[in-house]
Amino acid sequence: MRLSFTDRAKLAGGGGQNVPPAANAPSVMAQFAAPTPAAQAEDAEAEAYLNLKARIHRALIQKMNLSSLDRIPPEQLRPEVDRAITDLLMQEGLPLNSGEKVRLTDDLIDELKGFGPLEPLLRDPTVSDILANTYREVYVERAGVIELTNVRFADNDHLLRVIERIVDRVGRRVDESQPMVDARLPDGSRVNAVVQPVALDGPLLSIRKFSKIPFNLDRLVEIGSVTSSGAALLAGMVRARLNIVVSGGTGTGKTTLTNALSHFISHSERIVTIEDAAELQLQQRHVARLETRPPNIEGKGEVTQRHLVKNALRMRPDRIILGEVRGGEAFDMLQAMNTGHDGSITTVHANTPRDALARIEQMIGMAGIDLPTKSMRAQIASAINVVIQIKRFPDGTRRIVSVQEIDGMEGEVITMQEIYRFEQTGVDASGRVQGRFLLTGVRPNFLRSFEALGIPIPAELQMA
Repeated sequence: MRLSFTDRAKLAGGGGQNVPPAANAPSVMAQFAAPTPAAQAEDAEAEAYLNLKARIHRALIQKMNLSSLDRIPPEQLRPEVDRAITDLLMQEGLPLNSGEKVRLTDDLIDELKGFGPLEPLLRDPTVSDILANTYREVYVERAGVIELTNVRFADNDHLLRVIERIVDRVGRRVDESQPMVDARLPDGSRVNAVVQPVALDGPLLSIRKFSKIPFNLDRLVEIGSVTSSGAALLAGMVRARLNIVVSGGTGTGKTTLTNALSHFISHSERIVTIEDAAELQLQQRHVARLETRPPNIEGKGEVTQRHLVKNALRMRPDRIILGEVRGGEAFDMLQAMNTGHDGSITTVHANTPRDALARIEQMIGMAGIDLPTKSMRAQIASAINVVIQIKRFPDGTRRIVSVQEIDGMEGEVITMQEIYRFEQTGVDASGRVQGRFLLTGVRPNFLRSFEALGIPIPAELQMA
């Protein structure tokens, strides 16, 4: 009979001894929620493995020259680590089969050179988000649906070490005096971490991954985010140098859509991008990328998006792409759109196109400039041509649900007309949202620009 990993760990005096004993008399609620024997055995097995890995990892650190690890080619590192692990396992008196040995070697190389237990998830192309709720639970999002994984850290200190390794690489820090941090991984993935004392139960880590090959509009048509006629309309708006606001909630795909729209910017134009954390993946050659900087430990040296927008105007841009407008930089962005930087794009958190304009109006007030309401709205109506609304549905799908043109002002109200929308018609048996995209039949004013520049007009709009 083959012994489980836990039993072998107990015989070797290893981590299996740390498995807590079962409770004597569980309550009615505890019985209702109690894990099954199979789940308990799985947890014990995972606990034993984590304890072994922690011990071997500590021994490896003492045995190997960590300062030279980055200079060792991968093809040489693995045999060296493998030999060291074999020696250490013999000292432990714990035999492992070939599969367990390979797994342990992979995990320890990830600990030594990468981001530990997160590495397999970072390499998985189907994972779009990684969410660590303390060391015990790591969730991922696949195809818009969040699911619990079997990935675990040894303890909160282990998770904290991985977070510190991430933020160190971009010159940031996280500790009790600065418990929240935004950073990015070498591949461009966005990272947010919150540690104690703000995070009560232990460190919290969120990673938003981005496709190595950015989505284009053809790909968005394939996955049902927009129709081919809608995509042609969006491409034409970018080529016609319309000023565009992409609106949507958190995780709706605003950055993905902005990347897709940017494919239609001419390679002869100079683009300046401004972001809190660099996420845009523009394919053009002539791109100048700017990123904000938080204050240092003394509270000095902060560079805000507003600083960067003002500076961008001195960099001779043809277009400015502002990753997300959040504050007083909204006023400077509108000024740029109104003074010769046509074709600029920005994103905003809002649930409807009308809400997006209200939020921009609110953010102009954050710039500390006292403008009458009518003047603020006139600035918005003059600067922005189109608002694109994107939405994430309960089934995880993301769709462009509305494209609205700003038509001008009537009194103190900004007038808008909807050109394209998605209408939900129901939900099928599997919970997938059903609906249809349609052009509303309204002929937008910007079609004059399409005609002047020879941009193809979708057949449905030609008949409007």
